[in-house]
Amino acid sequence: MTGSPTADRPDRRDPLERRDGRDGHDGHDLLRAAAAFLTLHHTEERLGDPARRIAVARAEIAETGTYRHTTEELVFGARVAWRNANRCIGRLYWHSLRVRDRRDVRDAKDVAEASADHLREASRDGRIRALITVFAPDAPGRPGPRIWNEQLIRYAGYARPGGGVTGDPRNAGLTALARRLGWPGGPGSPFDVLPLIVQSAGDRPRWFTLPEDAVLEVALTHPEHPWWRSLGLRWHAVPALAGMCLEIGGICYPAAPFNGWYMGTEIGARNLADADRYDLLPHLADRLGLDTRSDRSLWKDRALVELNRSVLHSFDRAGVTVTDHHTESLRFLTHLDREERKGRRVGADWSWIVPPISGSATPVFHRTYETVERHPAYVHHPEALARARGEIDEILV
Repeated sequence: MTGSPTADRPDRRDPLERRDGRDGHDGHDLLRAAAAFLTLHHTEERLGDPARRIAVARAEIAETGTYRHTTEELVFGARVAWRNANRCIGRLYWHSLRVRDRRDVRDAKDVAEASADHLREASRDGRIRALITVFAPDAPGRPGPRIWNEQLIRYAGYARPGGGVTGDPRNAGLTALARRLGWPGGPGSPFDVLPLIVQSAGDRPRWFTLPEDAVLEVALTHPEHPWWRSLGLRWHAVPALAGMCLEIGGICYPAAPFNGWYMGTEIGARNLADADRYDLLPHLADRLGLDTRSDRSLWKDRALVELNRSVLHSFDRAGVTVTDHHTESLRFLTHLDREERKGRRVGADWSWIVPPISGSATPVFHRTYETVERHPAYVHHPEALARARGEIDEILV
């Protein structure tokens, strides 16, 4: 379905014009995808025979090369795309996803401002709401805007002259790109919030500082160790994915940031603990007085548990929504039961559904799943992944 420029013969056109490998999507394919989606919408929502709506879409495609979803179709499509997300354990509440229809927005500055509004609305009073903002779609000869950031909120990774990275190594490429675009950088702490990098069709990408009131962060403390606060650890409250394309009925919405809420292990067992991210386990083990001479002492496991306790404890004290992997595993099984009762197969990727700590202590570990690819869907296009790494910069040369 997707493609990317070859390394030996780079495509010098505006990357947005390539539509992330969807150039071969002709009218017949689009009509077929539209008909399948519109039939699904009418069937599940009990709207009757979809033939008339399909005929309208067919005529629109014949005249313009694309068609426009109604607001109701957009809401349904965004919610079902969440329901279809094989890697997401938190799909029980898919039907509660709130949809902000901003398909009129194409300009980079307006996208950045609306994205900041998204974060404010998603995190008001610390009660995180599942939310998506859908910007202008791709259309023939008129691509929609792109948000280069993997998530609306990410921390900078500053490459040090002597090697290593201050901050999040995952974002070192995007940080370097932001600097080339003119971003002066932050204070140089491990948790400097990156600017949003947004690109409109035909324009260079531009950077926009997120307003402070749009970025809710939680300082990490520990229920038993007062010294933990002095580590200066924190994390942002809203995991708003921004680099995935929302595909509904053959239409690609390349800028459609969406969020649920964090499961504690995403922060404590991955973002802060992975060796290629913040790699905090050796330092924490030292502060905790653990024997690190051999892995058989399980010092990594013990430090990992304390780090995850810190995350849950801190979010709870701050009154910010977070879930734990035991609770979310039970909720996922409830989701499976509900969907099966409705006659719908649930696709799931076992390696993503099983939590990164204490996997066998959760019920999702002890069963198998099928990876069922369905549409509507949130899709990782290769060029979007490259943008998030700061790798697509031929227009800057």
